[in-house]
Amino acid sequence: MATQVCLLAVVYAVLTVTLGAAEPGYSGGRDDSKYCACDEALINRRGFPHGFIFGSASAAYQIEGAYNENGKGPTMWDNFTHKYPEKVKDHTNADVAIDSYHLYKEDVQLLKNMGVDAYKFSISWARILPGIQPWVTILHLDTPQALEDAYGGFLSSQIVPDFRDFVDVLFREFGDRVKYWITINEPWGLSYLSYARGVFAPARCSDWLGNGCVAGDSGVEPYKVTHNQLLAHAAAVKLYKDKYQGVQKGKIGITVNTFWFVPYNATTENMGAKDRALDFMLGWAMDPITYGRYPKSMTTRVGDRLPKFTKEEAEMVKGSFDFLGVNYYSASYALHIAHDTDDDHLSYFSDSGAIFTGLDEDRNDNIPMSEALKDYKRKEYIVDHLCCLRESIENDGVNVKGYFAWSLTDNFEWISGYLVRFGLHYIDFKNNSLRRYPKYSAQWFKSILEERTEKPQSTRISDQ
Repeated sequence: MATQVCLLAVVYAVLTVTLGAAEPGYSGGRDDSKYCACDEALINRRGFPHGFIFGSASAAYQIEGAYNENGKGPTMWDNFTHKYPEKVKDHTNADVAIDSYHLYKEDVQLLKNMGVDAYKFSISWARILPGIQPWVTILHLDTPQALEDAYGGFLSSQIVPDFRDFVDVLFREFGDRVKYWITINEPWGLSYLSYARGVFAPARCSDWLGNGCVAGDSGVEPYKVTHNQLLAHAAAVKLYKDKYQGVQKGKIGITVNTFWFVPYNATTENMGAKDRALDFMLGWAMDPITYGRYPKSMTTRVGDRLPKFTKEEAEMVKGSFDFLGVNYYSASYALHIAHDTDDDHLSYFSDSGAIFTGLDEDRNDNIPMSEALKDYKRKEYIVDHLCCLRESIENDGVNVKGYFAWSLTDNFEWISGYLVRFGLHYIDFKNNSLRRYPKYSAQWFKSILEERTEKPQSTRISDQ
């Protein structure tokens, strides 16, 4: 592993940071002298190191549509949304989504219009496809349904050689053009949302949670799934380095996600809860790929339910990245809860001994489109994060190489369906035209990337 970690910052535009508040009078330990407060005039190409990458991002299932065209097989999300439409808030699916499968040239033009350097997108395992510099995510939540039916997908170690075979095809067919590969997007997301809470496909969790899951065990399966994701990731990296990297000269890494946590108050218990919350979210993947082992707090509290790496597996997983992607959503307070040792109610939730929460941005089709395009809050969110990134580079010497804003367009947002909008570009779902319109945030992005200083103007558009 390189002595200096390269961070690829991929920030999701969730526009609020937390629900609830800290104990009155407690600042969460924040050192205001270190708080990011840079001048917005510095947020442009000249304000970042030469070669810093500005991009945007998407994911195959959320944008492509064309779910059964040209030989594509069903994914577990096709199966989930067709079989259990009630589990999606608006009972929709991504059979059409924003039809990027057919309208991809329009989406590439959106990227060109913004002046970004790169586009982070995923390739559907069940489809196999191809600009601006591509950063390809190999797996973004959508495993083939055939593998779910055959052996339970990531519940089984059988998926590791199958994933290696899949990435072998991608490296062989696209490696001459793709120079940045991301094996898996957010291992925590699949394990937590799909196998602990059971709200994402394939909807597995413990019966006692009352989430209407088809089956599962929230105290066992999330750990198996993360373990097999890490082994699949490491196997893919080893294959690329052994067989392709010397010739193709690309780089390969993984994208993890995390909140930042501060203790609810200054008690010893809540200070410990903050550390455990980070271990059980960020450390769950970061410790194995950095040290070849899980965090001590996890091995202590989860015990035999936490799978173990063999010596050979630990060596393969350790250092298995050229760069690291970090998806950051928001910050939250960590509050200590008692460690539940009741064998009938063991779960990932209680294992950490900490609770936390967050909030999304709602879609509202009742406001005129001309107003909907004025996403000033999103622009401010991005400015704040770019300020902090710039300060981490300038003041702390952190090796951050790029920033990808989620997402390029509004899309199908998993179990929220089309009820939330995270895009830099507005999609007209109401009239079923799926036309793309740049929001204020996209206009602002264009202005800083072109190194202009004038204030971006909102797109003028009829509300009819």
